[in-house]
Amino acid sequence: MACYQRTFPPPPDSSLSETTSRRRTRRTELFFSLLLFIAFSFYFSSTLSATDLRFLPAKRPHARNLISNVVKDDFQEVTRLSRHVSSVQDSAKYQSVSVLLPGWEVLVLLSPETSLDSVEGFYCLFWNSQTYPARFSGVLPFTERTAFKCAMPNGARRPPLWQPILTKYPVKENPAKERELLRMKKLAYESISTEDDVVLFVKGVNARSRSRSPQPQDFMCVFGDAVKTPVTSCTQEVFRCSHPDLTAFTSGTDQPIKMSLQIMHQVQNRTLPSVAYYRPRQSHAQEPKSEICLCTMVYNVAKFVKEWVIYHSKIGVEKFILYDNGSEDDLQNVVNELNGDGYNVTTLLWIWPKTQEAGFSHNAIHAKHSCKWMLYIDVDEFVYSPSWHDSGPSKHLLKALIPQLHSIGQVSIRCLDFGPSGQKSHPIEGVTQGYNCQRWDVSQQRHKSMVLLEAIDDSLGNVVHHFRLKNTFQWRELSMSSALVNHYKYQAWSEFKTKFRRRVSAYVADWRDDTNPNSKDRTPGLGFEPIKPQGWEFKFCDFTDDRLKLLTQRWFGQLTPNGGYKMAWQR
Repeated sequence: MACYQRTFPPPPDSSLSETTSRRRTRRTELFFSLLLFIAFSFYFSSTLSATDLRFLPAKRPHARNLISNVVKDDFQEVTRLSRHVSSVQDSAKYQSVSVLLPGWEVLVLLSPETSLDSVEGFYCLFWNSQTYPARFSGVLPFTERTAFKCAMPNGARRPPLWQPILTKYPVKENPAKERELLRMKKLAYESISTEDDVVLFVKGVNARSRSRSPQPQDFMCVFGDAVKTPVTSCTQEVFRCSHPDLTAFTSGTDQPIKMSLQIMHQVQNRTLPSVAYYRPRQSHAQEPKSEICLCTMVYNVAKFVKEWVIYHSKIGVEKFILYDNGSEDDLQNVVNELNGDGYNVTTLLWIWPKTQEAGFSHNAIHAKHSCKWMLYIDVDEFVYSPSWHDSGPSKHLLKALIPQLHSIGQVSIRCLDFGPSGQKSHPIEGVTQGYNCQRWDVSQQRHKSMVLLEAIDDSLGNVVHHFRLKNTFQWRELSMSSALVNHYKYQAWSEFKTKFRRRVSAYVADWRDDTNPNSKDRTPGLGFEPIKPQGWEFKFCDFTDDRLKLLTQRWFGQLTPNGGYKMAWQR
């Protein structure tokens, strides 16, 4: 049998061992030197602007030439991590706070001290590395904060929900989970100052369903980190409190001061999340007040607003104030065109959802220095008097509806609801021409109001377009023979179904919510989904009412060769 002899390697050469040891030492020294270099670079990248020092992929081939293949993988891993940190730091210069809105929409607000050269090319980078284009929504008018909106991807909707990073460099890395998303359901979101106090708007505190209404002593206004003043009144989403002592702030009044509401509790006080900032009352140049102004809250009404403005300006409205709830259509261009034609139309970005009552309360303070009376109606509503058929348009028609008594602080006008009138799409001649089929149901009739701003109660409480008044003023309801509001409520289905996006009122259930099915704000026969009912075009039609249609033809129409009318707003 053959035998196999086991062989062993020769003993190690001592000189070779020493050489290998030196190589290992050099590699170790090189590796730690590289780590020190990266740490040093990272430190400077955090203090300089992103363009001064950044780990760019273009530098990596040069680095590979300086190190051995033994530490190549380690270097690439460290560079990958540093590039991730650098990218997140680069986006962090856009300091922001994010709020979750209905429909998984995220509102991103830049900090007041942040300014941008451009609003294009931004992304929301979510905690799970998913990105979504950030759509510029406008600039908040009172704090000059830039606002963006992003849709939250499905993969990022697992709780806890983290605030995204606003960036122009959407890297496929996991950003840090640092701050949870704020929720609109309970949030201090806006403020406005008067000469005597501060008005703070807070969602989710004064609930109608509570057995005990909160009292002013239950709250404190908080300015900055520690300065507090007592709340003097609280109604709906409106909290009024005293001005803070500005000497307590080292920055003075040059920068906005964060403001919130603290709920006083026997065990532990709780300060609500906030995106609101305090600014002292700005002085206004003395100017003549407009006799009658008009305020409403709007969303994507560009196709309607021209007819509405032209008509109401001819009967006495001097100034229009639109609280824009985040429109995405051509509204601003239409407003610019109207202003170019001599009308006075202002838009204010009021991006907060389901806050119509709070928006009107805000308007009662904001417009008090420039308007005497304020008419609160929607863009599908037109004030009209049957007596006007015997006259032409006049700037005195609306003023003539106000009783000439100093004690009258508010007049309300009954609404008439109109149905689709056979229309399958928006009538190009306008709503006053296209919808003439009236629904007659007294139980469903609402009313809208014209209010003397100085007569509004300090609480600023309002419901369905009318306000609570001071004790020294009275409320007068006009007869239907004196004035009406034609409410083109049930329009062509293509227009009406957009209402399912959400309702603007804080106290009216959204169309999709299966609550309050018998409410006046519900549409009879319509469910909780935007599904067109059979025969929609001919619903809500009890009789034909052509009165305003004929009046506007006479005032604003021009006969066409085919026997029709081209209206003043058709161009």
